[in-house]
Amino acid sequence: MSRSSHPLSPHPIDLDPTSETHPFLTFPLFSPLLFPNTSSDARDHCANERTFLSWLRLSVYMAIVSVAITISFHLKTQPTAIEKRLALPVGLLFWVLSFACLANGFANYVKTVTKYGRRRALVQSGWKTQIVFTVVSCAIVAVCVLLLSTNAKQRR
Repeated sequence: MSRSSHPLSPHPIDLDPTSETHPFLTFPLFSPLLFPNTSSDARDHCANERTFLSWLRLSVYMAIVSVAITISFHLKTQPTAIEKRLALPVGLLFWVLSFACLANGFANYVKTVTKYGRRRALVQSGWKTQIVFTVVSCAIVAVCVLLLSTNAKQRR
């Protein structure tokens, strides 16, 4: 197998807007994708990458919170019985939501880059993104209320 036909060879892939092939499945797999820079394409690609990195950062934060809740991380006091009983289910919930954030961010990134390559990108958030964001927000608020209420009961 020659070096140029090796699937992991890092030579750039020039994407044709008329091509129907998926840009992330084009060989070599780990090569940069080249798009023609007309109008504001470079700015849009950078914005898409920043959006993905924001979802990645949220996913990492949620995973850290998941681990902290699961091990009942307390600095000054021992966890109460209800906190110990709720630690594993709430930790698992945050772990699943962490993976949902990561999957949503990656899927949105791939979909947008594919549409950029075909010159049909429309920058907007879809219903999947809104659902994931709503579920994550509700879970964070619910856990905050739960922890505050158990802390208030513990002080009485």
